[in-house]
Order: sequence, then C-alpha cells, then structure tokens
Amino acid sequence: MAITPTRTHTLDVSGARLYYEVRGTGPLLLLMGSPMDAAAFAPLADTLAADRTVVTLDPRGISGSVLDDPEQESTPDLRADDVAALLDALGAERADVFGSSGGAVTGLALVARHPGRVRTLVAHEPPLLELLPDAAAHRADTEDIIETFHRDGVGAAWAVFMANAGLDHDGDGAPTAPPQEPSSQEPSARDLANSARFFAHELRGTTRYLPDLPALMSGATRVVIGIGVESGGLLTYRTSVALAELLDAPPVHFPGDHGGFVGRPEEFADTLRKILTQDAAH
Repeated sequence: MAITPTRTHTLDVSGARLYYEVRGTGPLLLLMGSPMDAAAFAPLADTLAADRTVVTLDPRGISGSVLDDPEQESTPDLRADDVAALLDALGAERADVFGSSGGAVTGLALVARHPGRVRTLVAHEPPLLELLPDAAAHRADTEDIIETFHRDGVGAAWAVFMANAGLDHDGDGAPTAPPQEPSSQEPSARDLANSARFFAHELRGTTRYLPDLPALMSGATRVVIGIGVESGGLLTYRTSVALAELLDAPPVHFPGDHGGFVGRPEEFADTLRKILTQDAAH
C-alpha cells in the first residue's frame, strides 16, 4: 500500500490547539478516536485517501493537541465542538464521519449538538455503558479503573481496563490502549501521557455519555452502528447492540474486533466505503 502525502495543520479552538492531518482528494471523511490519535488511523487513512479527502486528528489533550489547562475534563460534547470547529476551518458544511470507541461517542455528540453537519456517521463500538441493564456495576468498575490508575499507575490501570472490557487477549488491538507501540515494547513518554490523560480526565465522561436518541433518529444524519465480527466477547459488543436496538437499525459488521482497522486497514476500508457509497446512492 502506497503512503499518501500528508498535510499537517493546527487549529486554535476554545481552550486548546488541535493537531490534524489531511490526505487525498475527494469527498470529505473524518476518522477519529478518543483517546486514539491521528497516528493510529494512518494506515486506514492512507487506504481511503485513494478516493477521498481524509482528515484525522489528535483529540484535545492527546499527543499533539495541547490544552491551555492540562486538568480540563474531556467530554464528548467538548470534543464534538472541536470537530465542528475543524469542519469550519476546512470550509466544509458537511462531512462523513467514522468514529471508533470514544471517537464514536464523540461522533454521536456531534450529530446531536451540530445538526446537519454530518452526512453519515459510522459509530464503531461506542462504549456507552449507561445503555446496559447492569450500568451501575460498570460505573463502579470504571471508578475502580480510575482509582487503580491514581494508586498504582498506568500499567495496572490498563490491566484492569482490558480485563473488564474483554480485551485481555491477542487480537487486532484495543483502540483505547496505546496503539502506536507493539505490546512487546516499552510505551513511549507520549503513550504514558496519553494513558494518564485517558484515565484521569476522559474515561468517566465518555462511558457515562447518554446519546440523544431523538437527534440521532431525526433523519438529518444517517447513523450506522459498526461492530467487529470478532467482538462477540467484548463489552463494546453489548453497548453497540444496545444502541442499534434503540435506533431500530441493524448494525454493520466490520473485519476484526474493537481495533480491526489497525490490523486490517484495507479490508476495513472496503467495508466503510460500501457503507458510504450506499449513503451517496440515496
């Protein structure tokens, strides 16, 4: 797969400076995670840039997107406002959006807060724990993960997180774990900083988000829920099915598991293209 030339930019938004990358030409598509940064989406972006303008970004407080206040909480609503500001900077009235994990939650908030800015949102395995019948237990688990981080550090917190999520196995990778470094290597200083940011200021707000169902079902945006074909044992499988049922729309299956786009970018891109082409046909 050829590496697509990448244009790098920064954008001043309220309380932060966002780092983002642009590849290719054609219809605009945003790829985003949270806390996964732009680098983690590079293989998928390179594949899709053959026929689209693909934008990836570092969420506020992650990697190259620096905060005025490092202690600021990261919420889906705040991140959604950042994406709307990015669309403004790109001169784009509307765009297609693919969000994975916490980035899927950002996308759901974007549709609700900025009606009409998204043509199709593909929300891949959003960790919406509040939609589950045992939400109280998962809320307690989240607090335990955060307490573990503050008490024992990043490594211990990831171990508890992965076990709770069902991700403590070999697979395509977990998009909420530091994805840029192979598991056999020590995490970089940036990985550690991103992880600390995630546990201290992002995990709680993302998992407690309640989607605005009327806004998602208004018809202004086509909302597609994506689930990995290998994600059956994951907590995000349950949350994704719960949201799809509330939206009365069957989910679309993608290659791999929660991080399928990391290990299988070309197959993943094919599935995503089919979804977006279906939208264009309508």
